[in-house]
Amino acid sequence: MSEFWLISAPGDKENLQALERMNTVTSKSNLSHNTKFSIPDFKVGTLDSLVGLSDELGKLDTFAESLIKRMAQTVADVMEDSEGKVQENLLANGDNLTSFVSHFEWDMAKYPTKQTLVSVVDTVAKQLAQIEADLKSRTATYSALKTALENLEKRSTGNLFTRTLSDIVSKEDFVLDSEYLVTLLVIVPKASYAQWQKTYESLSDMVVPRSTKLIAEDPEGGLFTVTLFRRVMDDFKTKAKENKFMVREFYYDEKEIKKEREEMTRLLSDKKQQYGPLLRWLKVNFSEAFTAWIHIKALRVFVESVLRYGLPVNFQAVLLQPHKKSATKRLREVLNSVFRHLDEVAAASVLDVGVGGDPGAAARQPGLLPLRLLPHRPQPPGLGGPGFPSAGHR
Repeated sequence: MSEFWLISAPGDKENLQALERMNTVTSKSNLSHNTKFSIPDFKVGTLDSLVGLSDELGKLDTFAESLIKRMAQTVADVMEDSEGKVQENLLANGDNLTSFVSHFEWDMAKYPTKQTLVSVVDTVAKQLAQIEADLKSRTATYSALKTALENLEKRSTGNLFTRTLSDIVSKEDFVLDSEYLVTLLVIVPKASYAQWQKTYESLSDMVVPRSTKLIAEDPEGGLFTVTLFRRVMDDFKTKAKENKFMVREFYYDEKEIKKEREEMTRLLSDKKQQYGPLLRWLKVNFSEAFTAWIHIKALRVFVESVLRYGLPVNFQAVLLQPHKKSATKRLREVLNSVFRHLDEVAAASVLDVGVGGDPGAAARQPGLLPLRLLPHRPQPPGLGGPGFPSAGHR
């Protein structure tokens, strides 16, 4: 799993020197790989609008995280037995997620910076809302199809007491269309096969001699046919039960059996037809949602930095990639030490715009914005984690 932290610091000489000290210390101690995180200039608007955007972006951030997690899990669910290839389908603009974040560039075509911040945020929000609506619609159809198919498949599994018999029996196993005779199916424990062969003809009057035949087995027992007169059917069932032979209720209906088989074939065909288009849609829109999510991160860094460091806009954002999970504690200590001179209120506040990380740590650590990217499992990065005052513009 790759983890990233976003931080920002004022862009004055003192703090740029502090960033250089941070880079030197983290490099020498092999704590993290640090790169500038480019954020364009936006139309700032009023202080009230920024405060409102700060709250809205926090909610949008959480929503985007939830959405990409659901999409990643849906990809895993759809691919079923191909879990090892799930990661190959979770890309951002054709690139793996770690590389996309490391080389992030603002998409001017999708989110023009000539628009107001409010308009840009509204565009991202509408895009994610539409993706979620489409996801619900598409997955509902596929899930209903998959559930129906699984239910049919379950009927073909299990023991002889519960599973469907339509794929086991054949027309030749039964006496059909007889006014007097009927063929029953009896489940006999394996240990009682010999007893069945010796006694089935005498369990009741009017049992057709040598009419039994073993047609299927499972680990516990076998399914036997037996033919007898209809008038003694109830008596035979009672006597069979007393001898621990279970009559399985089954009526051979060729039309129903054919219908069930055709339904299975249809569902398999429909699932196969929907698989490709759904997976392609998921790949394209996971990319769209993930890239939108990282743009939300950039917007949050911008808004929080302006609110914390004031106007004119002058801050520098930096992306940190910790080398080892065990080094994160030391990395936080370095950041606290390097930026101790910043206003204590700003340093103590939490800017939770990371991807991944420990949500509990966010309330404890100033200014860090962790970003954790997809592990080898299908769950995409989660948002949250330690907070260090955002930093980062020109």
